[in-house]
Amino acid sequence: MEVTFRSNKLEACYRNSQKGRRAWGDDAAKRYIQRIDLLQEAENMLEVYELPGLRCHPLKGEREGQYAITLIEPWRLVFVLTGEKAEIIRIEEVSKHYGD
Repeated sequence: MEVTFRSNKLEACYRNSQKGRRAWGDDAAKRYIQRIDLLQEAENMLEVYELPGLRCHPLKGEREGQYAITLIEPWRLVFVLTGEKAEIIRIEEVSKHYGD
């Protein structure tokens, strides 16, 4: 799948691990890069759901239409699907998870 970023900061944290480390710490930054690489390799959303360890799930309430995958507790990566066939993943944010 194609991956895009909502902000330049999110893209910079992917392209430069040092920026991610400053934002979220070593472990979360490493996982952020790994997870985006996995998302890019996936053929479709079904494959993303089946990737072990991601705990990919749709969000509820105000976040309906968004999905989350675990980076390292308490950090999660939040994304939406875009494109005519939902073939593009847009990274929305990395946030601490306090419940949906």
